[in-house]
Amino acid sequence: MRFIFVVSLLLFSMAVSAQERVTISGFVKEKGSQEQLPGVNVYIEGTPYGAVTNTYGFYSLTVPAGDSAMLSFSFVGYEKTDLRVSLTKNQELSIFLATINQLEEVVVSARRQEDYVSRSVQMSQIEIPIAQLKKVPAFFGEKDVLRVLQLMPGVQKGTEGQTGLYVRGGGPDQNLIILDDAVVYNANHLFGFFSIFNSDALKSVELTKGGFPARYGGRLSSVLEMNMKEGSKDKLHGEGGIGLISSRLTLEGPISKGKSSFLISGRRTYIDLLASPFIKQSQKGDESQVRPGYYFYDLNAKMNYDLGPKDKLYVSGYFGRDKFYVEEKSPDSETRAGLDWGNATATMRWNHLLSQKLFVNTSFIFSNFNFGVSSYSKDINGDGTVQDEFSLEYDSRIRDFGLKTDFDFYPSAKHAIKFGAQVTQHKFIPSALAIEGSFIDNPIERSAKPINTFEAGAYVEDTWQPFESLKMNAGFRLSAFQTQTKTYIRPEPRFSAALRLAKDFSVKASYAQMNQYVHLLSNTGLGLPTDLWVPTTDRVAPQQSQQVAFGFAKDLERPALTLTLEGYYKDMNHILNYKEGSSFLSINGENANELSWEDNVTAGKGWSYGGEFLIQKKTGRLSGWVGYTLSWTYWKFPELNFGKTFFPRYDRRHDLSVVGIYELTKRITISSTWVYGTGNALTLPIATYTGVSDNFITRINPNGKPAIGWNGPMVSEYGAKNSFRAEPFHRMDFAIQFRKQKKRHERTWEFGVYNVYNRRNPFFYDIDNDDADTGTSTNNKNTLKRYSLFPVLPYFSYNFKF
Repeated sequence: MRFIFVVSLLLFSMAVSAQERVTISGFVKEKGSQEQLPGVNVYIEGTPYGAVTNTYGFYSLTVPAGDSAMLSFSFVGYEKTDLRVSLTKNQELSIFLATINQLEEVVVSARRQEDYVSRSVQMSQIEIPIAQLKKVPAFFGEKDVLRVLQLMPGVQKGTEGQTGLYVRGGGPDQNLIILDDAVVYNANHLFGFFSIFNSDALKSVELTKGGFPARYGGRLSSVLEMNMKEGSKDKLHGEGGIGLISSRLTLEGPISKGKSSFLISGRRTYIDLLASPFIKQSQKGDESQVRPGYYFYDLNAKMNYDLGPKDKLYVSGYFGRDKFYVEEKSPDSETRAGLDWGNATATMRWNHLLSQKLFVNTSFIFSNFNFGVSSYSKDINGDGTVQDEFSLEYDSRIRDFGLKTDFDFYPSAKHAIKFGAQVTQHKFIPSALAIEGSFIDNPIERSAKPINTFEAGAYVEDTWQPFESLKMNAGFRLSAFQTQTKTYIRPEPRFSAALRLAKDFSVKASYAQMNQYVHLLSNTGLGLPTDLWVPTTDRVAPQQSQQVAFGFAKDLERPALTLTLEGYYKDMNHILNYKEGSSFLSINGENANELSWEDNVTAGKGWSYGGEFLIQKKTGRLSGWVGYTLSWTYWKFPELNFGKTFFPRYDRRHDLSVVGIYELTKRITISSTWVYGTGNALTLPIATYTGVSDNFITRINPNGKPAIGWNGPMVSEYGAKNSFRAEPFHRMDFAIQFRKQKKRHERTWEFGVYNVYNRRNPFFYDIDNDDADTGTSTNNKNTLKRYSLFPVLPYFSYNFKF
């Protein structure tokens, strides 16, 4: 009886408590286009009660019942909206926010405290407004998300001109790149000089470097999450541009006004079309004709449909490809060679509102990346018959099918709970090689068997605010990977906290454990498509990392600045690298048929630590940021560098970037960037000598005297791995934009200069051997030569919007 009485009392108390609280929920959208806005701050003025809209613009706020209160909505780049609401009953309320003129932002009397970074529990996160991204000077005028992220602290570029991301000592494969829930495996065009992401098609860009929430998994170093625009539901809009090497066009509009919409965005380079007439003219009259070519293209598409007040359906996809080829024809021979690689992703997402407090999204995901090398040649006899013929085909690919479900649950104003699960079926073809020809005695026919694996993860996390000054996010993720005959199951605890010491100042800390089950093998350091994606196997264990971070966040009202200072330490185990002398493509030797990539790799460990400083201003007439990173990264492999510790190629001691954007008038904007970075760690020979041979020779020098010696091979001697440090690089870029509002559209001319003061930054080094013959001996003089890639490069582009 006593037990029944206690249970009844608890149930009665919960019922009374429920009656004393009300829930306000709904969606926040952009006025006009009806795009749903993520990251909007929703709060009751004068109280500690607040919430943030999720990825799909949904919010839920449970507060004590009362008469009425002022409900406010604020978001960077949009007008703040206040609405008086009744707190006597539950209600659903959707809000439309209007964009504001950035020049007028300076008249705001005070910065909204709800936008303060110091009030967020998340640390080590970077958000870049798309409008600001489009004003940053760009290489050849191509606005590139990854290049802008390289200007942030904690993010380094691999080599001058490359778009690869190296985050807090991690490699390019340790970044989880997500586009509308689909994983993108290769994000590079033009051998790494441009990324595949067209900024015209993007709605949001968010990079997380540490303190990872439990909903993310599968990589060690960072999560780059991007969402495409949904398309305008009110009327047809478009924007595009014409640049020196490519053009782009984006169209969006309603399918059924107010209910469904579409977006389609395309980009193509025309390097091949521009170069073709000059190549033909230069070879006019030659018997042998050579036709090289290169192009890439991107296509983004999305459609969304409102099935009702509680259901929404999204279908989106990305398709892109690079193709490089060379063809040569002559009367007695014919040769063709080429490289091609590309990505394809597709996502179908269904949003459903189970209640005012419970939101669910279910996604069906497809992703595919493939890379191919082809070569063909033949010699032709005088009578037209084929004398010799040779062909080579190499193929590598990874294909995913996935299903994931994510729940957002808002039981009270103090708790925001997320939980869900995901399963992905991977199909790897690490390498498939076929070589045949009439002049090959033992032709190689090799087609690697596909490796089918399954990856799964389940998580739960809670953002809890026990006190007004303390906010915490505690989570747990359980990941699993099934491959061949082995199944790996790994727990991944996560925790982050922010303690507010003043209204605009907080101290933050985080811990995250991560596991990675897919790996990228590279011996170039450039992030080229020739890098090989491989899975965890019975012999190759998953990569693991633990990262702790500690920092401070400070917000200033006037001017509206954000300052963050963070320190981190990351430990990495079972990271992979090629053994000395190995590569992704080995076709020589009698054992080519039996060659396995697992025989070419070795596992080791690494650790990285450092500090990052960022001062940022996102709005106003003058905006931009200053970022600085001081870091150390070390690797240790039993089979590399004689088991001794060494710096990886992308270790960088100092990294500094300064970005400024200034609105001179409503029509003219100027911007500039300056970057400085310590040079890469490289391995170079410290000596060369002639090896021993039984071939004794006598030669006559130019002075007429004989020189004798052993005709052996030239041998290079190397010191410790990556013991040479390249020269520091630094560069300044500048751009100016002229905007004009026409009757039916807005046009923008942009003129810019890449590498303003013509800094010859090192791209690679080489040893040049000069013979200096004197007397009776041959003296070889070795010279270290630096090769640069880009001198000062002016550019222009024409952009339009309607």
